[in-house]
Amino acid sequence: MAKKTGLLLLAEGAEEMEAVITVDVLRRAGVLVTVASVGNSNIVTCSRGVKIQSDETLSDATKGKTYDVVILPGGLGGSEALAKSEEVGGILKDQLKGDRLIAAICAAPTALKAHGIAEGKKITCYPSMKDKVEGAYTWVDEKVVIDGKLITSQGPATAYLFGLAIIETLIGKKEALTVAKGMLCGDYK
Repeated sequence: MAKKTGLLLLAEGAEEMEAVITVDVLRRAGVLVTVASVGNSNIVTCSRGVKIQSDETLSDATKGKTYDVVILPGGLGGSEALAKSEEVGGILKDQLKGDRLIAAICAAPTALKAHGIAEGKKITCYPSMKDKVEGAYTWVDEKVVIDGKLITSQGPATAYLFGLAIIETLIGKKEALTVAKGMLCGDYK
């Protein structure tokens, strides 16, 4: 069985916890995650001033490649950058056309709305962003919401559950439970 692949889109102002925790959780399950910077630099300054080095720039990471899941971490500045990027919009539309998974956390569902991705689905996001996504989506007040090939989550403290939901969807419940147990994540059932 081929390894599952993921692409995490990292833009200036991204929420570092959501990015790093999601990548870490997925890699524990053997998902081959590429961290791609949106922009020309491989060094991205996140919302709390933490600098993260990406594996590749987004344009390099997507040349002739598709991924099983494309992941958008939140953070207000990062989400705004994702929303403004035509390249990100194209990747998300291709992901949707290919019936592949899209996952967004915190403020990142606003970028989905900006690109017209999966409108009409049930989603969640950071509660103060609810008014920015309502109308295009049905907002649900839960830590993680899965609606078909779309996974959304509320914020930094839910990043572990977000990563585990991606694992469950990509690989299966058994693997997600194994990873959760290894991390002592008792919230995941």
